[in-house]
Amino acid sequence: MIETLLVANRGEIACRVFRTCRDLGVATVAVHSDPDAHALHVREADAAVRLPGAAPADTYLRGDLVVAAALAAGADAVHPGYGFLSENAGFARRVEEAGLTWVGPPPEAIEAMASKTRAKRLMGAEPLDPDALTAADLPVLIKAAAGGGGRGMRVVRDLGALRGELAAARAEALSAFGDGEVFAEPYLARGRHVEVQVLADAHGTVWPLGTRDCSLQRRHQKVVEEAPAPGLPPALVDELYGTAVRAARAIGYRGAGTVEFLVAEDGTAHFLEMNTRLQVEHPVTEAVYGVDLVALQLRVAEGAALPPEPPAPRGHAVEARLYAEDPARGFAPQTGTLHALEVPGVRLDTGYAAGDGIGVHYDALLAKAVAHAPTRAEAVRLLARALERARVHGPVTNRDLLVRSLRHPEFTEPGRADTGFYERHLAALTAPPPGGRHAAVAAALAEAAARPGPGAWRNLPSQPRSRTYGEEHGGTPVDHEVRYVRTRDGHLLPDDPDVRVVSAGAREVRLDVAGVVRPYRVTARPGTDTVHVDTPAGAYRLTRRPRFTDPVERTAPGSLLAPMPGTVVRLAPGLAVGARVEAGDTLLWLEAMKMEHHVTAPASGVLTALHAEPGRQVPVGALLAVVAPESPEGPPVQSAQEEQA
Repeated sequence: MIETLLVANRGEIACRVFRTCRDLGVATVAVHSDPDAHALHVREADAAVRLPGAAPADTYLRGDLVVAAALAAGADAVHPGYGFLSENAGFARRVEEAGLTWVGPPPEAIEAMASKTRAKRLMGAEPLDPDALTAADLPVLIKAAAGGGGRGMRVVRDLGALRGELAAARAEALSAFGDGEVFAEPYLARGRHVEVQVLADAHGTVWPLGTRDCSLQRRHQKVVEEAPAPGLPPALVDELYGTAVRAARAIGYRGAGTVEFLVAEDGTAHFLEMNTRLQVEHPVTEAVYGVDLVALQLRVAEGAALPPEPPAPRGHAVEARLYAEDPARGFAPQTGTLHALEVPGVRLDTGYAAGDGIGVHYDALLAKAVAHAPTRAEAVRLLARALERARVHGPVTNRDLLVRSLRHPEFTEPGRADTGFYERHLAALTAPPPGGRHAAVAAALAEAAARPGPGAWRNLPSQPRSRTYGEEHGGTPVDHEVRYVRTRDGHLLPDDPDVRVVSAGAREVRLDVAGVVRPYRVTARPGTDTVHVDTPAGAYRLTRRPRFTDPVERTAPGSLLAPMPGTVVRLAPGLAVGARVEAGDTLLWLEAMKMEHHVTAPASGVLTALHAEPGRQVPVGALLAVVAPESPEGPPVQSAQEEQA
């Protein structure tokens, strides 16, 4: 029996495993990097061991330190979670050699599926050689043979771009996984990403625990998942089950794993890979089958046998991943303090609590919201409404994108959405939401109620007072100046004749807009200019503008500023001061929250300054480089700022 379990991971998955351990009476041990010293998973564990450093390579990817931590804390078992060392056969062997129970598949099974190229050959699917591609093969998807999470992936539609994309994919794969091998497979723009959850014991039983559809993806990372996959013909489901069970038996699998497929428009299923670990989206399977997959993992690791048949499925479940990112700015990750995280009426798996900081070192996932209902339509409706009513205060998130995605007609129609969903609809899904003006009115009235100032109210309208609040969507600010007069009978809004103030308090304002009364909950964060306004129909993140603006620092034309805090990974080959660049050229790559982001030339010209260098950590807004743009008369012109430098 497992008595004390160390989770070799962090954040949401560590907290999720600890929850099951508490239910089973198993003691828990956390490991943590220095930035995670006060993280939620550390606070929830019975004991914690420090892994000195900040970067994953120095902490959560150091198998030797993790095993030493388990022994020091008296743990007798290790659960890897997902990501980090979860599919590292060498780490699994190290755990077992230390006399600890490994909660996962045998190391040999991990090795068999660790390389996607080996896995494809094992399943009879030969990958394409990326160095031998022709125009007839296009479009293709270049993929890293190791790892996952969208790293090392590139879509190639033009043979002329192949060489550069291959080099970028190999560099990213080597940096992320220590293995630069890549391969190619046909790119299906309208394919569906479908997977089968399997669970196997050491006694020959393999359960296929239903299908999941994970087609809504950004940057090849999943955003919305559901179980079962809707609209699949029974014959196709049987085929997917058969392939998944065959894959598990072929490698002597044990524990929880997932076999992934790409289903073409004609219904043909293409084997992609087998993930030899628990998946991020496992809660939808748990909801439909009424099981705890982590508890089953522990029991299988203890040697227990599974019943001959899995439980019967019930209803439908949908999961949405809430990320600290701005979808309107290329899904740029966001950092800062999370002040509130409340999603009512659904299951919420998270590694954060109010007051926790969101840093740059790890994934941008804040939480997973999961809804379960008798039918798909009911589950989708429940999840969309829960996210719409959620209080998520702090950095910008993808919450609005999730709500709109769940209500999009292409998603609500079962089985219609595919992996190209966001490529087609992102602009519409990230358009500024309506109602920002009324949210600003509520914010101004709440602030006035909190700090009424002299005079309190006036018998007759006088000069209006004003406050200005800004919204930002995709880097484009929109300011709302709100003018109001407080009288004995209430408030007058000279610029908003369609709005009547029903009541105005420091925390809640009720507005009658065109005959419909709605409450606006207003939260101003002390020490900041951020104001959150929550309504039953959505939420708004506003910035209080100063009444008198200070002179704005001027930035030299052509300046490249860091769009987010992160680490400079690499520079474009040959990039140096004096080099000529073209508008749109990628000049350098920033890594933030486990994703690489391109920084491109804002205009054609000559590089006159370069402050970025590989390995350097930069804050948001840091000057990385300057491209002197071409003047109409001739060569690039230096700015006065550059001349003084």
